[in-house]
Amino acid sequence: MLEDRLSTIDGRGLAALEARLDEDLGHLCYPGKDWVPPRTGVTDVVIIGAGMCGMVAWLALTTGGMRNIRVLDRSPVGYEGPWLNYARMETLRSPKQLTGPAFGHGALTFQAWYRAQFGAQAWETLDKIPRPMWMEYLRWYRKALNVPVENGVSVDRVVAEGDLLRLHLSGAPEDTILVRKLIFATGRDGLGGPNIPSFVEQLPRELWAHTADEIDFGALKGKRVAVIGVGASAVDNAAEALEHGAAEVRHLIRRKEMPTINKMMGIGSYGFTCGFADLPDEWRWRFMQYSFSTQTPPPHGSTLRVSRHPNAYFHFGKSVSATEKRGHAVRIGLDDGTSHEADFLILGTGFNVDPFARTELGEAAGEILLWEDVYTPPEDEQRSDLGRFPYLNGDFTFREKVSGAAPWLKNIYCFNYAATASMGKVSGDIPGVSEGADWLSRSVASTLYAEDVALHWQSMLAYDTPELVGDEWEPSDLQAAAMEGKVA
Repeated sequence: MLEDRLSTIDGRGLAALEARLDEDLGHLCYPGKDWVPPRTGVTDVVIIGAGMCGMVAWLALTTGGMRNIRVLDRSPVGYEGPWLNYARMETLRSPKQLTGPAFGHGALTFQAWYRAQFGAQAWETLDKIPRPMWMEYLRWYRKALNVPVENGVSVDRVVAEGDLLRLHLSGAPEDTILVRKLIFATGRDGLGGPNIPSFVEQLPRELWAHTADEIDFGALKGKRVAVIGVGASAVDNAAEALEHGAAEVRHLIRRKEMPTINKMMGIGSYGFTCGFADLPDEWRWRFMQYSFSTQTPPPHGSTLRVSRHPNAYFHFGKSVSATEKRGHAVRIGLDDGTSHEADFLILGTGFNVDPFARTELGEAAGEILLWEDVYTPPEDEQRSDLGRFPYLNGDFTFREKVSGAAPWLKNIYCFNYAATASMGKVSGDIPGVSEGADWLSRSVASTLYAEDVALHWQSMLAYDTPELVGDEWEPSDLQAAAMEGKVA
């Protein structure tokens, strides 16, 4: 049983866990048989991003026998993803027992990693996973699997070159590489960037920041801080400001009341994970539009982290319409005709999906088919931000707006937040990421095989290793055998 297997590594350290993982992988004949015919000077798959999604995508592909893969990440080693960059929550929202990127390997779960170091009792008393500890786990995940990440490498431009893609790089040994398939495992801002409202366009940059920015919270000591929004990142940044000595922090919240229910958590299941992408457009839109409209509430602990401060305030029904510099401060105009003054403004306005925000694709970003190009929702389900999500094929690849205008888009896989409207929550969140990676790897393998089918056919014809060498049997004459039977 799983509990018995876990108990064998409790408190024995990571060396014992890694030995168990190696044994398990060996029993499963990992990595899979290398079956992709090599092409001189061509990489089969490039994964952009070496966070949780990028690494589990690599594991899924190598499990399926695809070996000619490069994993690129622009961040320094150990700082991939948001966890030690702009993520500022104390703990993860996801329950500690979720298997995340383990891809079916018990020894690769956070639980096994934690128990190997701290034991069963510590695991039982652990409530939520501390954010920095999750990054420690991902660093170990990379080390234990020997994921070949190339850090400090950026993909600056993707250009079609026949049936291939040429990636223009910075920070790599070469300026360009040719690749057959490209996977964007680029996280929350994977096909867009921070959502910057127009009301700060004329405001000096030193007076505001987005929650995804690097913020000098120490400089906010004694300052009046206004935070736009009440989502998880808005609340976490408010807490950071308060803990660094801000004189006050006021949430300016467009909604009339605090969101309290995580609707997606209520319907999360294996059925939803597997079945969402096959639903008709109207149902996929309805689920996502409702989730967006009701809004995921900030985590319980994060909210208490703010509200325990007497100088923290939540102001509902306060939609910001304009900002302007007043001396060294910011005057914030509200839709109800009132205004508020602060020394610094933090935008907890999340991320948007906008292919044009990804410079890698250049003008070709305009060729990507979006939901707004395909589906017109009912009047009571309108939502322009959801309409800008890409309308993907069932294998995570982009579709063209105009058939034949950019056929190479079918070689790019959107394995990040932007896939949510089409594929569900399988390419960014901890609960479904392994299922998404399995789905992705099967899709890539299927396409690579089909593209090389003539070579595989020739391999079948040329295969001549016998299983029988000729001395395992003797031929006999049927009539003679029959006569011998009669005589007998």
